[in-house]
Parts: sequence; C-alpha cells; structure tokens
Amino acid sequence: MNHNKIILLVVICTVSLVLHHNGLQRWTMDAFSFGFRSHPVPLQKLKRTNLVFLKTHKTASSTMQNMMFRFAEHHNLTVAFPADFCGHMFCYPYYFSPKFVNSHTIKPNIIASHMRFNKKELQLLMPKDTLYITILREPSSMFDSAFSYYLNECATFQRVPNHSLEAFLADPWRYYRSNEMDSMYAHNNLAFDLGKDKDHPATDAAYVQAFLAEVEQTFSLVMIADYFDESLVVLRHLLSWDLNDIIYFKLNMRKEDSKRTLTPVLASKIRAWNALDARLYDYFNASLWRQIAALGSTIVAKEVQELQQAQERLMRSCFNGQVQLRSSKEMINKSLRPWQPAGAAEIMGLDLPLNFSHGLSSQVKELCLKLVTPELHYLNILQHERSLRYRNSVSVVQVSVVQVSVVQVSVAQIPDE
Repeated sequence: MNHNKIILLVVICTVSLVLHHNGLQRWTMDAFSFGFRSHPVPLQKLKRTNLVFLKTHKTASSTMQNMMFRFAEHHNLTVAFPADFCGHMFCYPYYFSPKFVNSHTIKPNIIASHMRFNKKELQLLMPKDTLYITILREPSSMFDSAFSYYLNECATFQRVPNHSLEAFLADPWRYYRSNEMDSMYAHNNLAFDLGKDKDHPATDAAYVQAFLAEVEQTFSLVMIADYFDESLVVLRHLLSWDLNDIIYFKLNMRKEDSKRTLTPVLASKIRAWNALDARLYDYFNASLWRQIAALGSTIVAKEVQELQQAQERLMRSCFNGQVQLRSSKEMINKSLRPWQPAGAAEIMGLDLPLNFSHGLSSQVKELCLKLVTPELHYLNILQHERSLRYRNSVSVVQVSVVQVSVVQVSVAQIPDE
C-alpha cells in the first residue's frame, strides 16, 4: 500500500470538508432579486474576481469601495486590508508596498483602499489575471470638494486668508509647499494617486503623453464619477458581473450648504492650477464614451435606467419611503456615522429608520445595512471576519496534521505484501 497516497487522501478530504463548511456560512443574496430584467452572461464568461480598484480622493470612490466590499463578501473573496500601522489607507501618501498589507490578507482577490499607485509592487501581491480599475472626477468640482474637505488638514489651505478658494487661486504658489506631507491634496491629486509627479509641468507634452499611455495600458477601465451609472454599466460588462452586483447608495456626500456654484472663471483657474489632472480627465472622459459607443449607447442607456429604477425601489424598502440623510450628530445609529474631517465640510450619513426591517427578509435587511455602512466601520467588520477565518484555518491545519500523523501510525502497522 502506498503510504503517500493515503496521507494525500486524508488531507484532501479534510480540506474539502472545511471549504464546504465555510461556503455554507458565507453571506449570500442569491435568493434575492432587485427586479432587474434578465441580462444573462454567456456560460463561458465567469465573473472576474481579481481586481485592484485604485481609490482616488473626492471621486465617489467610497461608494465604489462599498460595492467592492459587498461583492467580495457575497463571493467569499479575500479583501486586502491595510496593516495596522498604516491606518485605513495603505500608508498613503507613500508608494504602495506589499509590506503595507495586513498579514491575514496577504493573498487577496480585491484591493480597494486608498494608496499611491505602484504597479510593480501590486503585481507582486495580486494574481496574474488581476484587472486594474480607477475613477476620476472633473477637476474643478473635485478641487472645490477637496478644498472644503481638507481645509484644516492641508497646510497649504490653512495659509489662505479667510479660507478663501478665490484668494488661493489668485496666487496658489504663494501658499503651496510641494514638499509638505499633505501637499498632494492641493495640487494634481489624481496624478499623484496614480503615482506621478504632481508638480511636473503640464506643458511637457512628452511627459503628459507617456503618462496617459501608461494609465491606458495599465487600467482596463477608468470610470468617470460625473457619469457614474454609465461607468458602472461598462464595468459590469468588463467584469461579466450581474446588474445586482452594481447596486449602490451614494456615500460620503457633503452637506449642501458647503457646496458652491463655481463660476466659469473660477473653474478655469482650478483646471489651470491642476493641469495634469485636467488633461487626465479630458482624455479618459472621451475614452469612456468610446467604450459606451462600442457597447451600444442604447444598451447602456437601458441598463442605466434599470439600475436607477432598482435603486429607487431598494431605497423605498430600506428607508420606508423616505431617505434619511442626516448630519453626524443627528444620526440615530452611531455605527453608521461617516468619518468627519477637521475642515469646514460636514459629511452626511445615511441613517436607517429604527423600524426599517419591518416586513423585510433577513437578506434585504442585511443588504440595507451594508449599503449604508461607512468605510471605516466596514473595514472593521471585514477585518474581524477575516481574523476569525484566519484563526479557524490555523486550527484546521493543526487538526489535519494530527489526522495525518494517526494515518501514518496506522499505515506503519500494515505489513508489506
């Protein structure tokens, strides 16, 4: 009798039982439908599950991150978490490194937290078939949001008299210091997040063209926050996902009275100051619409309408017909409070009614909670779940070793023929 074959059989059986047990325990929404029309994916096209989502700043990326987290939970995938010493970002603003990843998630399927992009280092961490995705936002509205959001965190903005955006744009070099740790929020933040020199002159045509070509070659899709739903439909087709996979609620919204209507002159000044970001946005905005045309504008428009209708139905269910958008202080459920910057902009949270679960299935109730869970709280939930799985896996390995040892003893007692 072959001793090695017996040992291998025992190990395979043990691991199979564990995987089956874990698979039964994972959160699933297979039984629930949002009422989408059927958009079958060909059988040969499996859902893409190995993804890097470069989470850029002030671009609706928190909403995208929430979607990625929910997809990972639904499909029992591993999400990479930042190491404890990095906080909730991968030690941003330093370039990404695998050493910034929590050791319990060192072989991830999905990575979706803030980082400064470093393709070579990511390739050391992620599977070879990983797809890269990111999102951009029109630079003038994005910079206005960043100016409010980071007002008391970015030294550049703190120097501006009366916290005036107009005063800053009148002479930005008077206040800007390129070597400060938080200076990326004040100049070409998109270019910086993508790993480039935020202070390189946009008049250097060769540099800009090489930058655009590199991003286009690396990222399978560059989403545009200003056309979020259209971007999601393109994403769905790229990843062979279902429409149910891209349902979302908007997260991290600023209070309305902190938003300003930018004059054309002010918007032009912002784009001139952030010229690298402007070139990047204009190029990939046009690229998105070429991808939409390739899919079929009618098809995309139809799926956008279905997505929005399903979203409205789900919001009526979760919020009892009325969305509860509240300031942090007013929120009933404290765990749903979004992180508040030390600046002037107040970030609003989605607060579920106390009786929101009345008449809802446990699956829909769970989905409602996940959809409104802010980034830091969701990370804590996933980290806790992952830690439990890690400890369980260690226990299983120890049990397997004991079982193999028993088999070896038994086999040793069998006389050779």
